[in-house]
Amino acid sequence: MAEQDTDILVSVEAEGLAVVTLNRPARRNAVSLSMWNRLEAIFLDLKAQPEVKAVILTGAGGQFCAGADISEFSKVRSDAQSGRIYEAATERAARAIRDYPRPTIAAVSGFGVGGGCGLALCCDFRVGDATTRMGIPAARLGIVYGALDTLLLHRQVGFANAKRVLFSARFFEIDDCVAMKLVDVRADGSALDGARALADEFLDKAPMSIEGAKAVLEMISAGEAEAREAEILAIMDQAMESEDYREGGRAFLEKRKPRFIGR
Repeated sequence: MAEQDTDILVSVEAEGLAVVTLNRPARRNAVSLSMWNRLEAIFLDLKAQPEVKAVILTGAGGQFCAGADISEFSKVRSDAQSGRIYEAATERAARAIRDYPRPTIAAVSGFGVGGGCGLALCCDFRVGDATTRMGIPAARLGIVYGALDTLLLHRQVGFANAKRVLFSARFFEIDDCVAMKLVDVRADGSALDGARALADEFLDKAPMSIEGAKAVLEMISAGEAEAREAEILAIMDQAMESEDYREGGRAFLEKRKPRFIGR
């Protein structure tokens, strides 16, 4: 396997949980341009695997991600033109994670800063621990974040806290992260263990229900629910016609755990 292929590891476990691990611990898992491209491909591939019911995004060596690999900026982001090409790659990766139809959880131990904070914000949930440090140091680097990353930050923490994160360029410790909702769950142990515990809440539920709920919530969040009412009704109809809907009813009446198949 080529060296760059080991920069991101993917494993799919028997119960349908996929773990995507950024694997450059010597660089605190800083993301290179090739890794941004691979992240897009990985999440599109996982989307095409219905047996995958949830994804944890994490980092090796006790660190989540120190952001983009600034050491390569002089080559891949040296001016406005190359910067736009670079930003397009990061945005494609972010959209692939954000638009993945099933639950995504960022397990943020150590640093989740800059582009690493952005990756965590693309996920449905963020789990931290006592070591977690999150923030966006763009104001230290003379960078302005684009609409997607800024939208995801604003949606998660609100207007004033988004300004605080971007204006201060601070790395916030776990208590502040929880207070401003950069972190949704504080794990007693490691963030990865906490993320696994959270994923366990989803893995045995009806996949179509979860996918449908995620799609509808995204439409509501984007202010598109009324305009896309027909699409929402089609999602609801598909669930009502599914075998899983019938199985859920049978299991309730028979007082047993349902066995969902995702259709």
